[in-house]
Amino acid sequence: MRVIQEVEPTCFEQAVGNPKWDNAMDDEMAVLDANVIWELVALLKDKKVIGCKWVYKIKHNVDGSVSKYKTRLVAKGYAQTYGINYEGTYNLVAKMTTTRAIIVMASVKGWSLHQMDVMNVFLHGDLQEEVYMEQPPDYVDHTHLNLVCRLKKPLYGLKQHVEFGQTR
Repeated sequence: MRVIQEVEPTCFEQAVGNPKWDNAMDDEMAVLDANVIWELVALLKDKKVIGCKWVYKIKHNVDGSVSKYKTRLVAKGYAQTYGINYEGTYNLVAKMTTTRAIIVMASVKGWSLHQMDVMNVFLHGDLQEEVYMEQPPDYVDHTHLNLVCRLKKPLYGLKQHVEFGQTR
């Protein structure tokens, strides 16, 4: 049996026009729109705009077949300047030692555990700083070409400290 391995695009130009990747980008934009990640505004003179790019990943089933074509719109956070469009960094990641400790404690005390996966959890935080981003490739609002995205919530790639239901 011959297995054909699909290649993940490394840039927008390689993906655009392929129905599988076009649908995946449409799905990602639908999630971003539903979560009201940004608003289109005029860029003020003293503000800096950062770019964005699409990242592509093919997800596979255990048998090697394709389960999903996944895209993610990523902000070019490397272009951010400390003190101008971000003040601090933070990343919510559970450490394995903490996870193991919780499992052991639940086992000893007879507690039941439940797992859940929150899709696009990063998009549910509140962005405190003003960050302006270019409109995404192929999703530019043609009635507002001169406007930029003022991010209300974080995107992957930003250096921001993200607040999840708390105040500083």
